[in-house]
Amino acid sequence: MEGTKLAEPDISKLEQSAKELRRKILNVIFQAGSGHPGGSLSAADILTALYFGGILHYDSNNPADPKRDRFILSKGHASALMYCVLAKAGYFPEEKLKDYRKIGSELFLSGHPHPKTPGVEIASGSLGQGLSVGHGIALAARVDKLDYNVYVVLGDGEIQEGQIWEAAMSAVKFNSNNLIAIIDNNKVAQDNVTKDLKDLEPLEDKWNAFGWDTHRIDGHSMEEVMNVLRLPLHASKPRMIIADTIKGKGVSFMEGQTAWHGVAPGEDDLQKALKELE
Repeated sequence: MEGTKLAEPDISKLEQSAKELRRKILNVIFQAGSGHPGGSLSAADILTALYFGGILHYDSNNPADPKRDRFILSKGHASALMYCVLAKAGYFPEEKLKDYRKIGSELFLSGHPHPKTPGVEIASGSLGQGLSVGHGIALAARVDKLDYNVYVVLGDGEIQEGQIWEAAMSAVKFNSNNLIAIIDNNKVAQDNVTKDLKDLEPLEDKWNAFGWDTHRIDGHSMEEVMNVLRLPLHASKPRMIIADTIKGKGVSFMEGQTAWHGVAPGEDDLQKALKELE
């Protein structure tokens, strides 16, 4: 399956795809008996727009296509989200998702993205590193005289890492306008709300001060997500999209709860969650 540009996105179709993706994520984590549902659900709309809204240029039959856009899931613990998206995009059969977090998985469907998995660019999950790697890949496009974009999805908790801000300065220094970063700003970390760990606000002011082309959206409004992703690239600045989201989005008893950061649902909770996502 090849990602192609759409003249006008079908918002309702994308919204339905995101809902189906959330159901798939929960089933996959349940079957594995472990995983990170909260942060996977919060970023589901973003990845749906990227992969199925005609934003990301890719060919799942040729994952190493040098002309492809690159995608990095810096918040690698949301690997269930990544793998479900890649399966739907045609990189591998959905039946392979049964091997998620299993030792000996043929496609290396581990708890964090593995570069041996078709469609995965880098090993990620050591938080704070994805933006630096993404910037390096963006610079490589210039060196190799290739026309591709690099998209990096960050967790809000990981932007406490100093390496993020080193990358922020470097990307502006080198005018890397083909680098588009998206913060999944769900405001909940592993064991606390981010505000009580380190208050990240005002995020827009910070990224603007670092020289980025900064936009803030509702990360669960498919229309807003698509509109910002379809904007023309800035002439010289990298782009930062702050997507305000809700951890565990779509499942009432998971929303905004630290308890669902890294815990798989049991049978009863799974059925309740799937009912809410009908």
